[in-house]
Amino acid sequence: MVAGLIGGLMIGLASAIMLLGLGRIAGVSGLAARASSLSADGPPRLIALAFIIGLPVGAALIAAILGPIETNFSPSIATLVIGGLLVGFGTRLGSGCTSGHGVCGMSRMSPRSLVATPVFIGSGMVTVALLNIIGIV
Repeated sequence: MVAGLIGGLMIGLASAIMLLGLGRIAGVSGLAARASSLSADGPPRLIALAFIIGLPVGAALIAAILGPIETNFSPSIATLVIGGLLVGFGTRLGSGCTSGHGVCGMSRMSPRSLVATPVFIGSGMVTVALLNIIGIV
């Protein structure tokens, strides 16, 4: 519980620094598109690259300091690839991801984010319920 609180505070701080320092939203899907040159919109490419590279580097740093991070992923590569493609499609369809809408958009009271975030959460709940019913999770 404490780790989640600390992580949430760090995400909020990073989002605030990005917004106040650069006037840009810290939406990971947009930053990833900018970092990989799939989009010309957003902050300078080097800043997007630094942010995206900092995500796994930060996790590795925390793991090195606090010990291993417990994760549970599907052993099926096909499931992971399909899930990744569906998430990518959803971020394009929803004009952003959970970090952009849920963290940055909600705090700015963006009407689009106020609709998108409950849709993300509801869709996730329905998906988990269905996967539990059919025995995948």
